[in-house]
Amino acid sequence: MVTMDKNIKDKIFEEELMPQIDALYNFAFHLTYNEADANDLVQETYLKAYRFIASYEVGTNAKAWLFKILKNGFINDYRKKTKQPTKVDYEEVVNYHMEEDDTNYSSYMDLRQEIFQGMMGDEITTAINSLEVPFRTVILLCDIEGFKYDEISTILDIPIGTVRSRLHRARNMLKDRLKEYAKTMGYSDKRD
Repeated sequence: MVTMDKNIKDKIFEEELMPQIDALYNFAFHLTYNEADANDLVQETYLKAYRFIASYEVGTNAKAWLFKILKNGFINDYRKKTKQPTKVDYEEVVNYHMEEDDTNYSSYMDLRQEIFQGMMGDEITTAINSLEVPFRTVILLCDIEGFKYDEISTILDIPIGTVRSRLHRARNMLKDRLKEYAKTMGYSDKRD
């Protein structure tokens, strides 16, 4: 492994990688639907990025490099969790029932408002979140994060044709799921 001066590593980390933290968190939250899991995933991503920073090419797309690390971390965690039996933390259950239900709901809503403030409505967020992970992921990477098809292909380790196909299918699914909402907002299907 190539060694790198700590000052150089720190400078690259601060200038090129850290500015991507909000985008990484948004992506992680959409994958996990859980604030704590999203935070853990982002933290794990940055730890791996710092550890392997010598393999990062300065001046290239830091965001794509980090998203690929995050996506791989998510897949690895998912595989581990599906192979393990479900664990229940007794203390967590007791604490949950002792708290007021509306407190949990309001903090969840505050988080959603913070993440998507001015970005899109709840109906759109719900429709995106209802997509299966492969379709949700390409929508988020392309339409929310603005990655190009070739970058998405690299991040997800899939052929560019698969990116195009999934994106096309995901957009059609969203269109079907949002048709009624669009009508209530005053939009009409010209084919009707």
